[in-house]
Formats: sequence, structure tokens, C-alpha cells
Amino acid sequence: MFERYNEPARRVIFFGRYEASKLGSTVIETEHLLLGLLREDWNLIEQHRPGATTDIRRRIRERNPARPEVSTTVDLPLSVECRRILAYAGDEADRLQHRDIRTDHLLLGILRLPNCLAVTVLAETGITVDKLRESTEKSASTVRESSLEKQEKRPDEQ
Repeated sequence: MFERYNEPARRVIFFGRYEASKLGSTVIETEHLLLGLLREDWNLIEQHRPGATTDIRRRIRERNPARPEVSTTVDLPLSVECRRILAYAGDEADRLQHRDIRTDHLLLGILRLPNCLAVTVLAETGITVDKLRESTEKSASTVRESSLEKQEKRPDEQ
């Protein structure tokens, strides 16, 4: 299932499982996936709004009731919403013509899911799908332009 995911994206899911167990959840929810994303690639959020990672963590912890931790050896399933996020991440990678699914695609996938805690918290911190998509598309076009420039140079110029 995760063969298209690059290593950091796979770690996001692993860290999401870890965050769910630490918060005492028996299922990996959207907010756990977001916390896993922050643990793996906090700069992805920080580049859009400096200081947001601390704010996001605080808001999620405030909204999760204190429960006993679940052992990390227990297999925790992904919620229906998380499975939908993973499908959206694949759609985002395809739309941008990326072979691998990366952490930015996972964040776009999270932001596409309406009415979930992760999106609510992100919106409260000023991070929206439109802002992130614009940024992701700009970075993707910059990479494509750089690649084209290298291809257009003559062999003796490289």
C-alpha cells in the first residue's frame, strides 16, 4: 500500500501511530497524522506560518481528553478519514505529476478533508489548502524549470 510513499512520508504514518498511542487512542485519527507530520517535517508548516507547530500541538492536546497511553506494540488501524487523506495525497501527487507521495502531498491531503480536527486546527493557525497548494505548485514549477534549463544546455556547458 505504501510503495509510492517516500521515506519521510512513511515516517509520518509511523509517527502518527506513535502520537495516537501517546494520546491513548486506539485508532490513528487525522490529528495524529498531523502530529506525525509535524514530528517528521515541521518546516513544511513553519515556512507558511512561523511558530505554528507549537500552536498546532497545543491546540490538539487541548482538544484530546487525557487517557492512558496505549502500548506502541498494539496495532492501531487508520481511521476512515485517515485512509481518505492517504488517497487524497496520492491524487495530489498525481495532479502535480510527482512519482512519489511526499510529506507536502500528505499535508494537502489533510487539508482537503472537511470537518476534521486536523483541518480545524490548521485553519485556526491560518494554513489553508489554497495557500499550501499555491506554494507547492510554485516549488514544483521551479524544480521543472531548473530541470529544463539543465536539459537545454549543451553537453560542453554542463
